[in-house]
Amino acid sequence: MDFYNERTKDLQQGLIRAMFDKAAPLTGVISMGIGEPDMPTPAPVCQAGKEALDKGITHYTPNAGLVALRQAIAEQSSVKNVGYHPTEEIIVTNGGMGALSLLMAVILNPQDEVIIQDPQWLNYVAQVTYYGGVPVRVPTSGQQHFVMQPAEIEKRITPRTKAILINSPNNPTGFVVPQSVLEQIAEIAKKHDLLVITDEVYNTLLYSGEPYKSIAELPGMKERTVVINSFSKAYAMTGWRIGYAAGPASIIKRMTICQENFNSCANAPGQYAAIYALRHPELSEELRGVFADRRRVLLDGLRRIKGFSFEEPDGAFYVFPSIAAFGMSDLAFCERLLEEQRVVCIPGSAFGACGAGHIRMAYTVNEDLLRQALERIEKFCSSLG
Repeated sequence: MDFYNERTKDLQQGLIRAMFDKAAPLTGVISMGIGEPDMPTPAPVCQAGKEALDKGITHYTPNAGLVALRQAIAEQSSVKNVGYHPTEEIIVTNGGMGALSLLMAVILNPQDEVIIQDPQWLNYVAQVTYYGGVPVRVPTSGQQHFVMQPAEIEKRITPRTKAILINSPNNPTGFVVPQSVLEQIAEIAKKHDLLVITDEVYNTLLYSGEPYKSIAELPGMKERTVVINSFSKAYAMTGWRIGYAAGPASIIKRMTICQENFNSCANAPGQYAAIYALRHPELSEELRGVFADRRRVLLDGLRRIKGFSFEEPDGAFYVFPSIAAFGMSDLAFCERLLEEQRVVCIPGSAFGACGAGHIRMAYTVNEDLLRQALERIEKFCSSLG
């Protein structure tokens, strides 16, 4: 007898984890596949968590998170210009994905449609599907920097459309949605009375010099936008599992009730560490500087390898080059690169049909390893003729 439900049967391992499984038994592997900062959490943030432990702060917090952390998010995070009420419009969650999961549990009825770009991190598709919704993919192309075009979004809106999901800077492409496009998406959302979900987890990793501006800041958008974020990428705190959502009070209230029933609250010491992190944005800026240097190393190296084609992404820590010139599928390219040169990259098709013919390369290893990886990749590409 099967003891699991039908929804669980549809959950499958993605190509990202499959590549890691292939690499696991091999030696001397350089992984450019993982979307996680490789450096440890900044020492002062760890010290703040340790001090919380030493003080015996090891108990439940309010379901929505510590008021002090919600206050800090309202006043010191990237949403400070939106004007969120800390105790009514913000919830602290178990990572950014915990926030997104709670949100989907709250907003989706069976067959509700959520518009998502292609290519896109596939956990979005999995969560929408798991909660009974229908992900509607909007095709994009490298010529458009893999940014959803407003006309293509509007074309796919039906009476069942509930929300538009944005991820900027984007995983897997690293591209940032231009302000002009955000403004058009905002108008579409208002015209069709849609919710906008904006995953801004990479918003501290920008390299153009332009400040980040959330779609929630645009006129008339605060009341129809839920911002998802976490401390994972900005402060190298992936394992702490501290994220948050900011949005309309009615939605946040329902998410808080769900959290009470699902997992009570995020861990207490981690919340104290997050307060410290927000009060010291220079720590995040130091990480951004490290990734900016690595970005230059990777982009310069790729330009020297014949066959790669790409535009420079403005954010996150990914490059998404085309490998079409090599005359093989992105999956075959990545599998052979791993087998022959011990370098992990992720097939673009892992993120959707429009990612086919591309690979995701993460500069989440130090510069020495990046240079070694580039040498191996160049040797592999030369062998292809």
